[in-house]
Formats: sequence, structure tokens, C-alpha cells
Amino acid sequence: MATTNNNIEFEQVIERGCGIDIHKQVLVATIRGTGIKEETRSFDGFTESIEQLRDWLKKNKITHVAMESTGVYWKPVFNILEEEFEILLVNARHIKNVPGQKTDKKDSRWITKLLLSGLLKGSF
Repeated sequence: MATTNNNIEFEQVIERGCGIDIHKQVLVATIRGTGIKEETRSFDGFTESIEQLRDWLKKNKITHVAMESTGVYWKPVFNILEEEFEILLVNARHIKNVPGQKTDKKDSRWITKLLLSGLLKGSF
């Protein structure tokens, strides 16, 4: 782990991943990894939109997905993504303990960073 200009850098152990911050009406997903540009997109919780998320992840050759959700909103996302990706459902309390992560975009980026570094533990 190295620190540069207030940025924390971790060793990357997963080549390409996605962090998803899931809410009742919106999913915020960030992809990141070797050979791809970091990108964040938002999707609604309807099946068609979750399928678009799945197709976007497949197009970018994402292998691992970490999802953070309060409540049961993760279930339809998990059901659609589970056959294509290795998925971790992570406990929000384990991620939120980091200061400065206040928005959905920042949350999804932080989840992705922790996922690629192998620092997340699944809750399910």
C-alpha cells in the first residue's frame, strides 16, 4: 500500500472488477482494471436496466463484482449477474468506515478499488 497526494494506492490482485452501490431506485456501478478506463454509470432497478448493466460488464470483460446494499435491493441484481461473474455481497458497515466516501459515485469507486485489491469479504 502506498500513499500519493492523499490517494491511497493498493496492490491490484483482480484484473478487472466492478463495484456497485445499490439503492431502492438506482444502481451506481464503477468499472476499473487492467486495460480499461475507469467509468461510472447509473442504472435503475428494473430487469431491462440490470440486463444492460450485465451486458456492459461483459463487454468490458469484468470478472468480479462487489455489491453493497442495504435491505433486499441486491437480490434482483444478484440473480441476473450470478451466472456471469464472481460476486461478493459486502457489508455496508465494513466499507462506510472510510472517511470522505459520501456520494454514490464515490462509494462505487471505493468498492471497486477495494475489490481489485482483494480487500473485501463477502457477507453472503
